[in-house]
Amino acid sequence: MLKMRGKSVPGKIILTLCIASFLAGTLFTRHTWPYAPLLNEVHFKNHEQKMSLLSSKECDRKRKLVEDNSGDIMGEVAKTHQAIQSLDKTISTLEMELEVARVSLLGPKFMSERMEASNKTSLQKAFVVIGINTAFSSKKRRDSLRETWMPTGAKLNKLEKEKGIIIRFVIGHSATPGGVLDQAIDMEEEKYQDFLRLNHVEGYHELSTKTQLYFSTAVSIWDAEFYVKVDDDVHVNLGMLVTELARYRSKPRTYIGCMKSGPVLFQKGVRYHEPEYWKFGEEGNKYFRHATGQIYAISKDLATYISINSGILHRYANEDVSLGSWLIGLDVQHIDDRSMCCGTPPDCEWKKQVGNVCVASFDWSCSGICKSVERMKFVHNSCGEGDGVVWNVDL
Repeated sequence: MLKMRGKSVPGKIILTLCIASFLAGTLFTRHTWPYAPLLNEVHFKNHEQKMSLLSSKECDRKRKLVEDNSGDIMGEVAKTHQAIQSLDKTISTLEMELEVARVSLLGPKFMSERMEASNKTSLQKAFVVIGINTAFSSKKRRDSLRETWMPTGAKLNKLEKEKGIIIRFVIGHSATPGGVLDQAIDMEEEKYQDFLRLNHVEGYHELSTKTQLYFSTAVSIWDAEFYVKVDDDVHVNLGMLVTELARYRSKPRTYIGCMKSGPVLFQKGVRYHEPEYWKFGEEGNKYFRHATGQIYAISKDLATYISINSGILHRYANEDVSLGSWLIGLDVQHIDDRSMCCGTPPDCEWKKQVGNVCVASFDWSCSGICKSVERMKFVHNSCGEGDGVVWNVDL
């Protein structure tokens, strides 16, 4: 026991005082330190934030894994697609090169064998095939050519056999095969024997297809050095034409005509409107160089190329543009021959008087000879080379 001023203090009192002091201290601390609950709250919130942060990081990590995997998968798909496209292009190129190589190495023999296998016929050798583009409604135009620069009957056959010059009016069939229009052509063919019939439905907006079919069909029938396309309202001097072509017979891949580069007509409703004008650049641009459509010639290798690749050659609204587009990407010699686009008298007449007889004559304003049925004989008398010239050309 403790002693206070000489008196002893009982142990129970001391224990009671200790408990009281402890309780008093606890009360004092709670009232004098108000931030204790805040500390607990802050601690709780910090714990929540930490858990939330950890959860967010985990989600981001998983999302990133998914995105990375998706990106890898799409990347592989894109690479595979590109590889397939590249392979297809390579195969197509090899097939084309192989076919061209066969034709180049085997020449007429290969073409003949291919035709014999399918049609049991052989190719007829020729110097030039002249295809005159015509229509069902152009009977009078055809007659105007037969009466002027185009031989008929026995003379036409003699020209083929002795000079290798083949001349045919090129036409397809009507939308109703065997109808009145086709019957009229059949009767005309029976009389003159000067048509090349195409498996093609006639129509103004199908000229590119018709031109393509003409070259493909002509190559499958005649083994010629040149193939010419001419409209049925153009005057031609045959002797001058074959003389001019003979100058280039030793040159490969020749494209001969009056080369031009006219504007791309994007306005709807105008003549020669080009629906795919946007492919040629901004509005106001011009076409690439190509021969005007009234008359042009291509060598055998180019006609063969068109025949082989006819299924993948794009056709524009205008057939002269289409032909130019088929050849623009090839190693082709563009021969700009201005004698193939002389004007009608007095232009071609003056040139004839000074010794520069024209290959072909027409009026630019009409894209052919204006009123050709009435004026063809006048142009022929004024600018024609003479009926005997073509027979004296040494081919």
